[in-house]
Amino acid sequence: MASRRSVTPLDPTAIARLRAADFTYSGVGATKIQFPVGYHHARREVSVGAGERRLRDLGEAILGWQVQLGSGLRVASSAPRVDTDEVALVGIGLGPLQVMAPVRVVYVIDEPGQRYGFAYGTLPGHPVAGEEMFCVERQPDDTIVFVVTAFSRPDTLLTKVAGPMGRIGQRVMAARYIRAMRYWH
Repeated sequence: MASRRSVTPLDPTAIARLRAADFTYSGVGATKIQFPVGYHHARREVSVGAGERRLRDLGEAILGWQVQLGSGLRVASSAPRVDTDEVALVGIGLGPLQVMAPVRVVYVIDEPGQRYGFAYGTLPGHPVAGEEMFCVERQPDDTIVFVVTAFSRPDTLLTKVAGPMGRIGQRVMAARYIRAMRYWH
């Protein structure tokens, strides 16, 4: 069972630096529409329950960074709740083997009774360039579906050398995101 974890507040200097940074990719907001050419495209979706209450609970979890936190990532953010233009460092690893990847929220999905979620885009220092979207959607049969979509390409020497291993890592993370939302209570 997943339980609520806490977001670490970012310091004001880091917030200002990240807000001043440009995205590292073209097609900002493209997870809403059509993915740009020249990127690896991914989409995963899974049923995570049914009903209005489940939709609201999962929507609140997503907008509180619980997808990332419940997946074992660390989140240091400019705000505990996701909103457009909020910035964060999303981290994985331990000690000196830690990667803190800078992101900015591109848009928020807030369609009461239907869909909740958000997308973030990569900033300089992130190992890949691209955008990732997390949302829950209510289907006509009242089933709730958790969706993760992304487009990305390697943006550092290490991720370029890693080649297909990077995509394997992304698939592993998508599975962890799905597990976090499937077992959210």
